[in-house]
Amino acid sequence: MSTLSIFGSAPAQSAAGASAGTSHPRGHRPIPAVLGADLEVPVRGGRLVGYANLDYAASAPCLEPVSAAVTAALPAYSSVHRGAGYASQLTTARYEQARHTVRAFAGARPDDAVIFTRNTTDATNLLAGCLPAGTTTVVFDTEHHASLLPWKRVVRLAAPAFPGEAVRAADEALAAVDGPKLLVVTAASNVTGELWPIAALAHIAHRHGARILVDAAQLVPHRRLNLTALDLDYVAFSGHKLYAPFGAGVLIGRRDWLAAGEPYLKGGGAVRSVAPGEDGITEWHDDPEPRHEAGTPNVLGAIALAAACDALTATGWTALVREEERLIARLRTGLASIEGVRELSLWGPDHPRVGIVSFTVDGLTAREVAEALSGDYGIGVRDGKFCAHPFVRHLLGETDGGCEDGTASAVRASIGIGTTEEHVDRLVGALRDLAARRPA
Repeated sequence: MSTLSIFGSAPAQSAAGASAGTSHPRGHRPIPAVLGADLEVPVRGGRLVGYANLDYAASAPCLEPVSAAVTAALPAYSSVHRGAGYASQLTTARYEQARHTVRAFAGARPDDAVIFTRNTTDATNLLAGCLPAGTTTVVFDTEHHASLLPWKRVVRLAAPAFPGEAVRAADEALAAVDGPKLLVVTAASNVTGELWPIAALAHIAHRHGARILVDAAQLVPHRRLNLTALDLDYVAFSGHKLYAPFGAGVLIGRRDWLAAGEPYLKGGGAVRSVAPGEDGITEWHDDPEPRHEAGTPNVLGAIALAAACDALTATGWTALVREEERLIARLRTGLASIEGVRELSLWGPDHPRVGIVSFTVDGLTAREVAEALSGDYGIGVRDGKFCAHPFVRHLLGETDGGCEDGTASAVRASIGIGTTEEHVDRLVGALRDLAARRPA
């Protein structure tokens, strides 16, 4: 079978050739190439091999259209919002256009706030600071630490055995809470890739007068998001997982809590006026976007994020999802064929998921596996607890050990645009070799 994939090319083929030769549905553009598709890395013995990047869930490579958009913006880069010069006016227009592009990409309501942040963690902490007094947050132990840790009053729910149990547990927990309440849940697990029933959970939250925040960091690189259709109150995601690694993320959602909350940063741009003297009154913006974007924002990061949104939208999700599902099925079938390799899953092998697989290898620590894959085969994966310690311990049945000592840890392989069949097959072959050589 050919190693050419519409997600990218084999290392010997140029990135430009991969894009030009890709078939695509009528009315959509070819799937764009990523920078670094031809990267070569050293392996044991001094050879150079094409890099098999299977660590997309941590940070995805940069799309060529994203790099091009940033390069085009640089010559006129200037301050935003308060400059009268041409460059400042142009940069302001690009920055605010990026806000509109990201809003459309997420399927947000016209009046939703779109606040640029550093990443999903930053966005989640921003919302945490804006919750009405006395708000109780309900969150599952299966979440990324960004969703587990920022809350003042929190109800933690155990890992559900099946999706319906997640809905039932949220229903019961929210019913028992008085006052303002917020349900926080991921759209796609950063550990297993499994998709969560966010529409059903949103319905349950609203039935109890609660709001819902969805961590969409692992969803948006792989699936279309429609905040309005799903009836979500808030979503957060990161550019560095969306092929735009320029330090920007976003919080999108209802304005009232954000408009009333304490400004995330206090400084220029967040205020309407500042009176003289220590007893002077500071009047903050009641528009959430300037209110929570004090200082000079990451303009290039916002432009990059919008360019990624544009590129994926123009490509169309049908081809992206079809190719991802083909490659992830190939990977999971290969892993299942290796004795001693165990894939981690909360809801079983048939539950829908994005391109993320975590696994263990009997007789080897996760760090030993990851180092061997890198040093001997030129494969990049992630090992550890993936900033989801309670969840990984639950999946492994371990209650002790940290990321650093290799216990209660796993290996994670994740794919995306640029992944090829050769990358997948090289990982499966390497794991087969390692499993055969592991200590008895």
